[in-house]
Amino acid sequence: MATERGHVSRLRAVEPVELVPGVTMRPLFGAGAMLNLLEFAPGARVADHTHPHEQLGYVLEGELTLEIDGVEHRLGAGDAYRIAGGTPHAAWSDGPCVVLDVFQPVREDYRERMGA
Repeated sequence: MATERGHVSRLRAVEPVELVPGVTMRPLFGAGAMLNLLEFAPGARVADHTHPHEQLGYVLEGELTLEIDGVEHRLGAGDAYRIAGGTPHAAWSDGPCVVLDVFQPVREDYRERMGA
């Protein structure tokens, strides 16, 4: 539900879009930042990449392996992370995993993919 100055979303009810094989995303866009609900299928991987956006994340369910600047971190439900813009990173999961990411500024490439 949207108003001129606010928006409420049931992210899990939003139609997911495949980010990479086995990983879906459900974003919520703000003016200067965004949320992104990611769901990893077992064995799914987001390859090593960089972007200029600061990224904060929180593992909601399952376990995630996150490689930040060449260092692997094993995260479980309740664990959080921060990745500075321009830092190489990758993520994968051996089992099902749900992660909430926050990007600042908004990832315009994701907005375009969503047609938003």
